[in-house]
Parts: sequence; C-alpha cells; structure tokens
Amino acid sequence: MQKIVTSMVVHACPMAHVRSSCNLFARADLKVNGFPCKANATADDFFTGVLAKPGATNTTAGSVVTGANVEKVPGLNTLGVSLSRIDYAPGGLNPPHTHPRATEVVFVLYGELDVGFITTANKLFAKTISQGDVFAFPRGLVHFQKNNADKPAAVISAFNSQLPGTQSIAMTLFGASPEVTDDVLAKAFQIGTVEVDKIKAKFAPKK
Repeated sequence: MQKIVTSMVVHACPMAHVRSSCNLFARADLKVNGFPCKANATADDFFTGVLAKPGATNTTAGSVVTGANVEKVPGLNTLGVSLSRIDYAPGGLNPPHTHPRATEVVFVLYGELDVGFITTANKLFAKTISQGDVFAFPRGLVHFQKNNADKPAAVISAFNSQLPGTQSIAMTLFGASPEVTDDVLAKAFQIGTVEVDKIKAKFAPKK
C-alpha cells in the first residue's frame, strides 16, 4: 500500500509542474497539448503587445477579434488561460458562435454592446453592457455581441483555455468544405435550395 501511495505522489508532482510551468523546465523534444515546451524559453515567450491597438473593423460583420493565445504567446502552454481583444465598428456584430473549450468573460474597454447567449433549453440571456462592465458566456453555448451605437466599442475577452477555439454558426453551416448539402440546410432552416445557395455564396472563400 505504501508503495502505491509513494508512486502516486511521485507521478503527481511532475504533472503539477507541467500544468504550471511547462516552458520553464522543458526538454527540447517535449510537446504538451500539441505545442512545444521550449527548453530555451525567455521573457518574450510570456509577452505580447498584440492587444494594445484597435484592430481594423472594416470586415463584413464590422468587428475583428485579435487573439493572445498559445499560438501568439508560447509561454501560455499548459497554463489554461488566454485573452482576446474584440473591436466593433458602429453597428458591428461579433456573429453567433461558440467556444468548445472555454468559458469567456468580457470586460468592456469603451462603448456599449448588446450581448447574449442561448442555453441548451433555448433560453436567451441578454444584457446591454458598457464601459467597465463584465459579462460571462458559459463554455460551449452560442453567444454574440452587437454594437448598436454610433460609436466604436471594444472589449477584452478572457478564457480559461490556452486555445479556446471558435466555431461561427453561419460560417460552419454555409461555408464548410466539403459543403453541407443544400437539402440538409433547406430542411433545417425551412427555406428553399435557391436561398441556401445565395447564403452559401456569401460565405464562399474569396478567390
């Protein structure tokens, strides 16, 4: 029994360190979560200035997301956290989407937003938030943010994942490759195949 307990402690301790400081003790060939734990990590691996400036909001939806996740900040590997900045033009929308691996909490830098998420019981939780406010979107639930004001808005989003993932509902269904067949989408949305093709055309990759 004593051997079993000792073994459990020995194996548990390294895992605790892996979760807290992957890049501080790594071998050159070590990968965790698909990302390298750098054997020669420096302070720059734990730093980014990418969220300091507003992103360009001249997009179709009038919003842009700038991520500071493990892909941009290698030192986040195994820490289970990341940030994003979202900028919205007047009237801009961050379209309905989900984060399969994280809960999201937004902090409003400036402006005003109408935000909401939909539960698995199909209930909408919605709120108007403004500078200094915080709102949480539970993991995996469809949610959105809309700037209905005539001034720009911006938030900082915090995630309890180093790479939360984003799945946009419209893009997923109408921009998939290979395509979701027209008959599936027509029946799901109760529209004709002509309308399906028109919507697909809006999400087709630009050539």
